[in-house]
Amino acid sequence: MGLLTTLALLAGFAALVLGGELLVRGGSGLGRATGLSPLVVGLTVVAFATSAPELAVSLDATLSGTPGLAVGNVVGSNITNVLLVLGLAAVVLPVTVRSQLVRLDVPVMVALSVLVLLLALDGAVGRLEGAVLVALLVPYVAWTVILGRRAGTDEQSDTPATTAPTRPLVDLVRLVVGVALLVAGARLLVTAATDLAGALGVSDLVIGLTVVAIGTSLPELATSVIAAVRGEREMAIGNVVGSNIFNITAVLGLTAGIAPDGVPVDAAALRFDLPVMVAVAIALLPVVFTGFTIARWEAAVFVGYYAVYVTYLLLAAADHDALEPFSAALFGFALPITALTLLVLTEPEVRLHRIRGGTPAPGG
Repeated sequence: MGLLTTLALLAGFAALVLGGELLVRGGSGLGRATGLSPLVVGLTVVAFATSAPELAVSLDATLSGTPGLAVGNVVGSNITNVLLVLGLAAVVLPVTVRSQLVRLDVPVMVALSVLVLLLALDGAVGRLEGAVLVALLVPYVAWTVILGRRAGTDEQSDTPATTAPTRPLVDLVRLVVGVALLVAGARLLVTAATDLAGALGVSDLVIGLTVVAIGTSLPELATSVIAAVRGEREMAIGNVVGSNIFNITAVLGLTAGIAPDGVPVDAAALRFDLPVMVAVAIALLPVVFTGFTIARWEAAVFVGYYAVYVTYLLLAAADHDALEPFSAALFGFALPITALTLLVLTEPEVRLHRIRGGTPAPGG
């Protein structure tokens, strides 16, 4: 069992790396062929593809009679995508987005996060509310593609004609194979890690809060990190933002629409996890006003807060004595200091934006 588990871990990692590489290459190629910028490809095709595990898990939970798991899956994945996935990608290479589309897509992600919180206040996301969430995805995708084609045309007109020839069919095959490898790799890793944790005596609760939560975000993690390494930094952030939007509208929306009584929302998730998802989405807004760049130190803060979030969950689940002082330090010191720092860094850029009459500062 030990050897098989080790081989499964290695095979899972290899599948993730290869799948991410193929997905980034295929997405970039299709973007060039259709006149879309890497950001738009990341926001749509790549983001929806890497959200396949979340969709599969949520639909399976609904058909199995446990639709409430969909909320935890979506909320946990969205928090992981911003703090861990985008954080690690920007640690590898600072993420810079020159396109003005991010000024629209990040606020959309924030608005949808707030909408889910409001819909859940009565303890559930109903079937009609789920249908509304799914319906919101259609105009968003159409609007993003239309604006993206304009941006892609402008970028191509400013770029010397040295771009490699496009091969749409080859890129489509890369995209499909990449998605298949990402899903297979994530499943192998989750299964192997669960077996390993069980052999080490780790509880099912800890496994669920860590291995499974991160497991459904492994495709986003592999794709965004590989995109950053390959210099496709717009695709890295587009993948995260687009995936979060897809998780809310399609994954949660479809699950709520299929479940007979909608999706129940646990009171604990309403008190803590959903507000954290909203706060994490809002934390990306300063990117809009600071040269469209996530610096390495900002990315390190994101990753650090993900570690804090997981630690808090584990302490709360175990009702550990350290929970009270940990919470006091987190909510009384760490979070206020971080919020103050973001305000101080953002305010000069907002003032400059207003002075220039709405013209954004150039990307770094």
